[in-house]
Amino acid sequence: MILEHALLSVRPGEEASFEHDARQALVIITSAPDCHGAEIRRQVEDPSTFLLLVRWSSVEAHLAFRATELFTQWRALTWPHYATPPSVTHFNEPLA
Repeated sequence: MILEHALLSVRPGEEASFEHDARQALVIITSAPDCHGAEIRRQVEDPSTFLLLVRWSSVEAHLAFRATELFTQWRALTWPHYATPPSVTHFNEPLA
């Protein structure tokens, strides 16, 4: 299992609208095959920055999701709010 980490920079003033749309988008992403849960958190120091964490079976599962209609729906809800493209990285299992 891997953890997708995405920093989301939202346009100032659109935070509440993003939160509304992100709640709907989370339902979409968590319905994807090989997704084992997702959450979005708002940063304390900069309320226009959010953190997306998604648990995938593998990086390949995440990349496969990006080629689906579900990703198109996710993107339609979230991307209009971004000030800059998200910074996405993947992490291995936690250290024992």
